[in-house]
Amino acid sequence: MPAQGWYPAPDRPGQVRWWDGRMWTPYYQPMYRPSVMIGRPPLRAGAAIYRWTIWLVAFLPYTSLLLELAWNPTFRYRTVTSGRSQVRILDATSVFTPLYFAIFVSAILAYGLVIWFAYLDTKRLEAEGVVRPFHWAWAFLSPIVYVIGRSVIVHQVARPRGLAPVWALMAAFVISYGLATIKMVSLFSTMAPSIST
Repeated sequence: MPAQGWYPAPDRPGQVRWWDGRMWTPYYQPMYRPSVMIGRPPLRAGAAIYRWTIWLVAFLPYTSLLLELAWNPTFRYRTVTSGRSQVRILDATSVFTPLYFAIFVSAILAYGLVIWFAYLDTKRLEAEGVVRPFHWAWAFLSPIVYVIGRSVIVHQVARPRGLAPVWALMAAFVISYGLATIKMVSLFSTMAPSIST
């Protein structure tokens, strides 16, 4: 059997028809259109385009934020004598707590899992009939890049659906940015009295 793709339609001269690898589909295009070679046929109605994998790709990078919100170091300073002057510097051991390293490890782990889930998501979309879905390897660059690229392609073949992961990602970004700002203000406010004394 030939691989899936656009082939000259046996029943309509001058047009191509989408062959899904098993049978002819009802999708036709004019043969002369340049998009014929790169076009994607629409998905069947009700195709499952929102699996758990895409939601993990969208939200997993923000899980380390939960640990960051729990990180409340007690800033300590020490005095260093340099010649005749004394300088107060931050004691690094007060910042680099076990929770700090847990945040670091969780961020690396989340990065690896996002790539794995992007791979699974791509394979799931192929099984649903998406021709050439956005490649999972873009998740190496950023989960945001993968979610946006994937959503654009899925929206093309499953209109009006397909953009929900982008909206969810934007909401998660705004919420996490707000929480991170509040956390940083809180940390600096606890650090400021120690610096001034």
